[in-house]
Amino acid sequence: MSFTKNDIFKNFTLGFIPILVFLAADYIYGPMTGIIVAIIFGLAEMIYFYIKNKQIEKFILFDIGLLVIFGGVSLVLRNELFFKIKPAVLEAILVIVLGIHGFTNTPLLLLIGKRYMGKMQILPAQQQMMKMLAKLLCVIMLFHVILIVWSAYYWSHEAWAFVSGGLFYILIAFVFGIQFFYIRFKNKKRPVSTALHDEEWFDLVDEQGRVIGKAPRSKVHGDPSLLHPTIHIHIFNKQGRLFLQKRSSAKDLFPGRWDTAVGGHVSSGENIRSAMIREAKEELGVDAAKAEPLFRYVMRNKYESELVNTFRLVSNGPFKINKEEIDQGRFWTVFEIRKSLGQNIFTPNFEQEFALLQKSGLI
Repeated sequence: MSFTKNDIFKNFTLGFIPILVFLAADYIYGPMTGIIVAIIFGLAEMIYFYIKNKQIEKFILFDIGLLVIFGGVSLVLRNELFFKIKPAVLEAILVIVLGIHGFTNTPLLLLIGKRYMGKMQILPAQQQMMKMLAKLLCVIMLFHVILIVWSAYYWSHEAWAFVSGGLFYILIAFVFGIQFFYIRFKNKKRPVSTALHDEEWFDLVDEQGRVIGKAPRSKVHGDPSLLHPTIHIHIFNKQGRLFLQKRSSAKDLFPGRWDTAVGGHVSSGENIRSAMIREAKEELGVDAAKAEPLFRYVMRNKYESELVNTFRLVSNGPFKINKEEIDQGRFWTVFEIRKSLGQNIFTPNFEQEFALLQKSGLI
């Protein structure tokens, strides 16, 4: 999440320079003159940044705005205290942002940085690391805010300048040093068998099915923000009955419930139709080359998000059930299915899809 770190460092680097200018001018001409010089220097910084980059970042504009406001109040009231607590106000806002991200379920840093990241996907492990880092930064920066205010009231100009500027970088270096060694320690303890390259990988897609990235199974399952493609096949016999499979009792999700005849993931780089034919062969030992596409929809739950590509196949079998995936399978009449809906007999995904089949007039 380089956006957030870069903005913090860039802003505090630029914001610390007017403090040094204030100290120098204060030493020679007094505090009020020092504040005036610092404000002028801050405005000159903003103009220089605009000329160099042809834009002004809102974060930096807000920082300079605080400098002008608090410096102006100090000049009007002839009290340098308001100028001195300006860094604490800016950092307190960052503490609030970090606190919301770290201690609530709102990923505020991701929402703020969304326009910078485009379609880039943040994996669950990265999100967890960001949340942990946000908590740590929040606590340390809150301590720093309190120290800035305390030094503005009771300590010398020089001590306040160190606390407001130099100490900030020391604390940040400490935090990221902890993060660096934590990651190294964690990677050393990770078993080789769980390495990501040993896992099955899936493509990440948008709702139109366009590939925007890829991720391993362990990341996709458990993170509903990672939309990935799957296939389902509805198998009807010649009498119009629908074949359903009973999920294995060993399944992590909805064990023992009845589900679509065939369902499976599309491997990274695999064609949708090829995945459909492969899954039909693996689960039921049936040739699905003649299956017809029906519709595509997005299925979301707390566990994952799937872009489901559905197909229709007419077959009376016989079927060779894969006992590792399926406990049993049989044909159901539409009447049987309708009277059993909402009783925890079927998976929520199947009930959602059955409603789509009815709406489409296919049953």
